[in-house]
Amino acid sequence: MRKFVKIIIYYLLGTIAILALSVFPKYFRMRDLPEGEGYFSTLLSFLSKEFFQKEEWVYSLNGVDKKPILDVLWPAFIYSMEILFGAILLGCFVAFVLSILSFFLPKFLLQPIKRFLDLIESVPDIIIATLLQALVIFIFAQTGIEIFAVASYSEKAYAGPIITLAILPAISLFKILILMMEEEYLKVYVTFARSKGIRNFPILWKHILRNIIPVSFHHMKIIIWGLLSSQFIIERLFNVHGFTYFLVENFTPMTIAVSLLLIFTPFFILFQVVEIWIQEEQEKAREVKKDSWKQKMSFSNFLLSSKVFGINLRDGVRSFSWDKLSLIRPLTWMGKTFALHMKNWKFAIGSLFFIVVIGYSIIYSVTTDNHVDQMRLFYAEDGVTLISAMPFAPTEPFFFGSDRLGYSLFDQIVIGAKYTLFFALLIACFRVVVGLLLAVIYSFYLKQPAQQWVAKMVDSIHFMPLSLIAYILLSPILLPGFDGFSYSFWERVFLETMILTLLVVPLTTVLLGKEINRVSDYEFIASAKVMGGGKFQIFTRHILPHLGPRLTILFGQQFIQVLLIFMHLGIFDYFFGGTKLSMDPMFADPPQSSTYEWSGLIGQVGRGAIGSGQYWYLYILVPFIFAIFAMQLIVQGVKEVQQVKVGVIFKLPSFRKKKQSIQSKEVAPMITKESFTQIGRDANGNQAITPP
Repeated sequence: MRKFVKIIIYYLLGTIAILALSVFPKYFRMRDLPEGEGYFSTLLSFLSKEFFQKEEWVYSLNGVDKKPILDVLWPAFIYSMEILFGAILLGCFVAFVLSILSFFLPKFLLQPIKRFLDLIESVPDIIIATLLQALVIFIFAQTGIEIFAVASYSEKAYAGPIITLAILPAISLFKILILMMEEEYLKVYVTFARSKGIRNFPILWKHILRNIIPVSFHHMKIIIWGLLSSQFIIERLFNVHGFTYFLVENFTPMTIAVSLLLIFTPFFILFQVVEIWIQEEQEKAREVKKDSWKQKMSFSNFLLSSKVFGINLRDGVRSFSWDKLSLIRPLTWMGKTFALHMKNWKFAIGSLFFIVVIGYSIIYSVTTDNHVDQMRLFYAEDGVTLISAMPFAPTEPFFFGSDRLGYSLFDQIVIGAKYTLFFALLIACFRVVVGLLLAVIYSFYLKQPAQQWVAKMVDSIHFMPLSLIAYILLSPILLPGFDGFSYSFWERVFLETMILTLLVVPLTTVLLGKEINRVSDYEFIASAKVMGGGKFQIFTRHILPHLGPRLTILFGQQFIQVLLIFMHLGIFDYFFGGTKLSMDPMFADPPQSSTYEWSGLIGQVGRGAIGSGQYWYLYILVPFIFAIFAMQLIVQGVKEVQQVKVGVIFKLPSFRKKKQSIQSKEVAPMITKESFTQIGRDANGNQAITPP
């Protein structure tokens, strides 16, 4: 009964968060108008006049026809869930089969497979969907065979969206299963079973899989969270009339609230039920751990409350002096750490990519004042013969082609690099730093019940698509109204940076807080506490060095996630810094980015460029792939440097290789009969050495 009450409370808290979120677009649009209200007034007005009024649950079609909102959204939601669960089942099946087939492969065959999957995983979902559509269109143009429908028109499209969405869970779950299988295979019970003559496959099927499936369930939350964000975009690319289509067509607080509740409710119930079942299955193991933990804590309290060598350790805890706080020390530490990691070629290449690209973009903007070449008509040398008109394909007059307005794609990529990469790095840094600061409070100052409550509340975020939430919050900020933008350029940049940061800070806080708790359970931390170490000293001198590699990995993951959000928003013409819209009703230009950042170019891919045969727009996707791959190199380099520190050596220095090769070439001395001397005694009894 207690667990059921907690579930109800968590669900109500998630519902309140959804309702509070649904009125943000209306509040931002109306705040500068004379009839505008405050945020809480807008929220209370929506709840009292719309949400709790049954007759207001309507969906407006084209602003004229009105239907019950569930009659419109429910079939669309079912269609979307059919695609989503089809992708989950297909991805899990492929991952399960491949993991079983690959587990017993030799290491020299398994490692290339893992590296290939890492490469595929770095390719964003938009690129996969675009390439898949281009491949189907190309095959149809060459052979007349339509593999599957690339978009929904009179009939619903299933194959394309399901295949595209299934790639992410298939790769992620395969890597997770392989890693857990390898760790489980090294445990004692597996060695005991092999000593009894049981073969490897029965051990894998009857024992290993049974132990790792409950653990893999927790990873499915992250996978489904990513799938929900990807589906928000895939439905747009494949023209699927799911809940995304109807949400965008009627962007009102009621539609937002009902759509998010339809997504949140089934996944919340499903994961809560499964989690309760897993907790009941593992209750005995938890009780054993709890008893050992109590004994450990009682022993620690005994040490802290007793006098060791005549000193009361509890009273001997040293306090932190703010006079010792200096900015030079962390900067020096960061410089030394960066220099150490630059010796790793993967980290060096990834870092140089960002330094060179951002630096070149800044130099280009300063020297040319953000000049972008434009040509609407391309004539021959005689100035009369028309060769082509915009958009231009590579290689003339522009080597990388142009957009629909005749602007050079390469110039736009160069100018927008500094905005895209710098602010993606900045947002990722804010997510990690703010999450780390709050994680310290979470770990050191919240008791265990409070930590569990916070973790459960934050866990609800996994059931709402991140890209959809960003779309809802940024709609009134990035799009201009009839009188232009409501905010200045730097205000739009600041608001978007803060919103994209705060959306993920709760997750990074709980994640890093749990990591701090895990490190705090180490024996050397208990020893530091016994010796009188304060919380600040223990965190900075002991815990933070262990978190360093984990923070870098988390930073890389957040950077890639920010780039994906930029791409997803770009499909809907939401560009970083604001979207310039043409108000000419007759000859309206396509939406453009005010900063030429890369998501503005992504929007052009989503406007039928591939379907019309303009394949050079795929060049726009290449910078995103390079940026993601460079960040993966940085993360991999940090992992290797950390593994070298703990004794796992990937590559010996050249002088050590040379020394080992010289030692191997030296011929060991041969021992023969002549190598010995005969020791005896003469006639007088004295010791005499006789040569051999």
